[in-house]
Amino acid sequence: MPRFQAPRRSVTFPRETAPQRSLPTLFGTTVPPGMYRITKHIDFCYGHRLLNYAGKCRHLHGHNAEAVVVLEGGELDDRGMVFDFTDVKRNLARWIDDTLDHRMILCRRDPAVETLRALGEPLFLIDENPTAENIAKIIFEEARNQGLPVIEVSLWETGSSCATYRPDSV
Repeated sequence: MPRFQAPRRSVTFPRETAPQRSLPTLFGTTVPPGMYRITKHIDFCYGHRLLNYAGKCRHLHGHNAEAVVVLEGGELDDRGMVFDFTDVKRNLARWIDDTLDHRMILCRRDPAVETLRALGEPLFLIDENPTAENIAKIIFEEARNQGLPVIEVSLWETGSSCATYRPDSV
């Protein structure tokens, strides 16, 4: 599956106001001096439908999604890392694979739950409507529960549609 590429943004400053040295940026956000960020992309497939929605997404359908998990830290460990990508893959990507991948993510109140359960379909039930925003929040909370220094999670539902969850205070 091809990686979704975030749009590259460049800022041009007039010569007299150009900064002395440029700071690294991530998706248009300047990384403060002394802070490090890493990003892990995790691909998975899921199905869902939206309740109280008039568009096509009210029907059962699926997505080839990509979760983009951003971790941040002020210090590097003794290996020179904020966090090891392999550990993120081993823990968070495995949780996504075991819990969300190839499952119907549905609201507990969805009338289809009983029928799908009787058919033996793999379900992941949540209290809210299973929007990209809510799924991003679920992944964020799991990353936080695993002790990852996560600051935000974006969920690319399609190549052109993304929702991001970032709490007010990280």
